[in-house]
Amino acid sequence: MANLKPRPPIVVVLGHVDHGKSSILEAIKDFKITAKESGGITQHIGAYEVDYNGKKITFIDTPGHEAFSAMRSRGAKVADIAILVVAGEEGIKPQTKEAILHIKKAGISMIVAINKIDKPEANPAKVKGELAKEDILVESMGGKIPSVEVSAKTKKGIPELLELILLIGEMEKLEGDSEKPAEGVIVESYLDDQRGPTATLLLRDGSLNPGDIAGTASVFGKIKAMEDFQGRAIERAMPSQPVIVMGFEKAPQVGEKFQVYSDIESAQKYITKKERKAGEREVFFVEEGKKVFNFILKTDVQGSVEALDEVIKDLPQEKIVLRIIKQEVGDISESDVKLAKSGNCRILGFRVKITPTAATLAERDEIKIMLFDVIYDLVQAVRKMMEKSIESEEVKLELGKLKALAIFLTEKNRQIIGGKVVAGEIKKGTSVEVFRNEEFMGKGKMINLQKNKKDANLAIKGEECGILYEGDVKVQEGDILLVYTYGIRKDSSS
Repeated sequence: MANLKPRPPIVVVLGHVDHGKSSILEAIKDFKITAKESGGITQHIGAYEVDYNGKKITFIDTPGHEAFSAMRSRGAKVADIAILVVAGEEGIKPQTKEAILHIKKAGISMIVAINKIDKPEANPAKVKGELAKEDILVESMGGKIPSVEVSAKTKKGIPELLELILLIGEMEKLEGDSEKPAEGVIVESYLDDQRGPTATLLLRDGSLNPGDIAGTASVFGKIKAMEDFQGRAIERAMPSQPVIVMGFEKAPQVGEKFQVYSDIESAQKYITKKERKAGEREVFFVEEGKKVFNFILKTDVQGSVEALDEVIKDLPQEKIVLRIIKQEVGDISESDVKLAKSGNCRILGFRVKITPTAATLAERDEIKIMLFDVIYDLVQAVRKMMEKSIESEEVKLELGKLKALAIFLTEKNRQIIGGKVVAGEIKKGTSVEVFRNEEFMGKGKMINLQKNKKDANLAIKGEECGILYEGDVKVQEGDILLVYTYGIRKDSSS
């Protein structure tokens, strides 16, 4: 216990998409986060360290888009303090409410940052009132939660925000022991072409050094090299510090806890035996009659895999099942194309490239590959594919026509009708449209079919038969019954 010393606060920034979370970080220090991200939206978790008045603060920047619910939840769980960012001119939005739930669940301190107060339409008082309805009562309204009005554009309120963070950190007496082996959380991981499996670790306690054996529930490795968040080589990482490491045998799962072990054998014992191999998917059975879209998902970083997997699962799948048969980090390769061919798959790439060999093979085998830079665009493309397929499935197939020659029995909404098939064929159990003098009269069903007073399934053109009809309109002699069903027209793109 004698080795405990104050450590920097770890701060998670939460809020609705486009309310200015990354812009606030830019204002704190010139990180230029959004300039690096496609579409101006932060696509995966990043951890950043700043120095204010000689004291350090670690920030976790979490995406605000609805697709990243799991990532935001995880971010809140590894932090000490949460900054809830709310745009002054927009107020509470769906992801704002979700962020509040994450913060409450994590049980960490909160600071409300009302952003964009430089805009004429900004209304901080209204925002505070909306927050009160969500059980977030700020100090200026008699509550205990500190709030600050900021402008990421003009940097107004930023110093006050940093001072609040440091004050709360001191009040909570955040401490760490730099003499013990490191432990913490994986906040990002990916496969680097030159450096191999690379991960961003956030140390909750202890110190990390090159040569240490680090392990999670799924992977372990000997730390070969370490960098700070700006890519500068470091020899030791301390409590609350984000650090980029090389040396894991494969990219670890985002959100996993890690710790340092005395030797390889100890790390191996910790690995969960049930942990699936990277990219391996659970096999499940699909209800008969449903169409299945098979996908191969390749992404830039592990966090993107998780986010996309989550959002694809949330798409409505009553009629079409979306099945990701392989998901992993890295560019689209020749083996991906071969698997797509054998498994009748589409390949979805998120912020990755296609290797030249894979591109040639895909063109030859007519394998559909779609590349995206923004998760929203990928999700919309999947939605459109589903809608197109559903439309192509629900096709009315006309089977034949029956001319009513005699009505033998009529009771309630049922009739026994004798007739002759004048076109195509008719089948038992199909749907019927009734036409009288070419005018549509109503719909019904063919409950049963008989030929020569024996039950039959089918009658073809020229044959006479009797049918048991059930419908909302009474059939008369001379009416034409159009017999049809709904069939599946195969979608060539699937």
